[in-house]
Amino acid sequence: MSARVLAPELPDSLAWVNAAQPPTLASLRGRVVVLYFWTFDSVNCLNALGDLRYLESKYDDGLSVIGVHTPKYDYQCQAAPVLKAVNRAHIRYPVANDPDYALWRGYGVQSWPSFAIVDAEGRFAALLTGEGRRDEADALVGQLLDEAAARDLRVYEANVATVRPEPRMPLQFPGKVLASANGLWISDSGNNRILECDHGGRILRQIGSGNPGFWDGRNREAGFNNPQGLAIVQDALYVADTGNHAIRRVLLQTGEVTTVAGTGTLGHDLPGESQDPKQVRMSAPADLGGHEDKLYIAVSGQHQIWRLDLGRNRLSVFAGNGRLGTSDGDGVDASFAQPCALGVFGMQLIVLDAAGSAVRAVNLPDRRVSTLIGAGPYEFGDANGKRDTARMQNPLGLCIDPRGLAFIADSYNGKIKALNLRSAELRALNLPYHLQEPGGISLAANALWIANTNAHEIVRVDLATGQVRHLTIG
Repeated sequence: MSARVLAPELPDSLAWVNAAQPPTLASLRGRVVVLYFWTFDSVNCLNALGDLRYLESKYDDGLSVIGVHTPKYDYQCQAAPVLKAVNRAHIRYPVANDPDYALWRGYGVQSWPSFAIVDAEGRFAALLTGEGRRDEADALVGQLLDEAAARDLRVYEANVATVRPEPRMPLQFPGKVLASANGLWISDSGNNRILECDHGGRILRQIGSGNPGFWDGRNREAGFNNPQGLAIVQDALYVADTGNHAIRRVLLQTGEVTTVAGTGTLGHDLPGESQDPKQVRMSAPADLGGHEDKLYIAVSGQHQIWRLDLGRNRLSVFAGNGRLGTSDGDGVDASFAQPCALGVFGMQLIVLDAAGSAVRAVNLPDRRVSTLIGAGPYEFGDANGKRDTARMQNPLGLCIDPRGLAFIADSYNGKIKALNLRSAELRALNLPYHLQEPGGISLAANALWIANTNAHEIVRVDLATGQVRHLTIG
């Protein structure tokens, strides 16, 4: 214990996004404190939130968690989108934005996510880096609390939740949208359900109970957790059930929901040809693309594209070596950076790499991966042009016009952009509407349908007239 030094105090420069009364380490003497260094774009940081919830629940009478958001993107330096991310992730502890990296440097943090652990006397005990550190953190927090109790220093009061909630609206952080000639399917992600609507926004059917969970059933009897990507193949709607790390199938005629891949728990398995897809643990599948009898899966937490052969019920890695990057190559020799959206154009699978701010193309016959737009994970911005000059900022949504135009939800720039897949030239659409982190986009009935995620709404863009309007859901 004598080797521990006093932990750096929380600087006044921090912007607290959800706490009216900012905490201090001095005021938390007698409790163990975990400072969670994270950025809301990172799938690894979002995965690690489950470990924090576990620790909060187990040590409610002795542990305090403080979130320290240290941004990657220019857009994240603002406090408002950080609060949105806090509410989207259901975080109930104080969170500060640290755009100058003051506390990051003070604790010697080098990567996201990281956990700085402070003992009950305000002394620095450990720095744990990366997701999957639950057992180490659990053991250390328990040890430090026992030490404090043995010296009669421990404070046992329970935590008080820190919240600045979102307004009550019909949708809550809709992530993706899928439009057909007559219908509309919405991933109402914050409400853990899928809504089937007509083009006027009238709800025809709810799929999912609305409560987070993982169980099969019919329509409202099923449980989802932060559902995202949607794809229709033959007579079924497939759902990337991101929070459950699983792929679900909804029979459109009956509404029967079944699990076709994933166990419902986070993991980093690699699928084998002889393995039951429902026994493979995956990390945060974000989107789906259907082609013939194959379902392609953007496994964002493993930086890979997987393929589910629906006829043979076989799951395999289609492309990506699992290392974060944007290098081209054949199949598993290439790297992806948090792939988040898929579309099919002829014999190519078009992939959005969120963390690479990139658009990639995978040739379906030989799995050759090439980059259309993007220069690497830390080369981002807001610029039109071809690969050398075009820049985006964490794009999340994609849909493709069969004539060769890809529409992209350039999320952190709050714009819709169009990429000519033949000339690889990118340009922004001039829309008279304020978009707030659009996360999904679809094309049908001569209109673009946009999941305007942080505004809790669906927006329709008439491609013939350019008219943009909010869609009333109900």
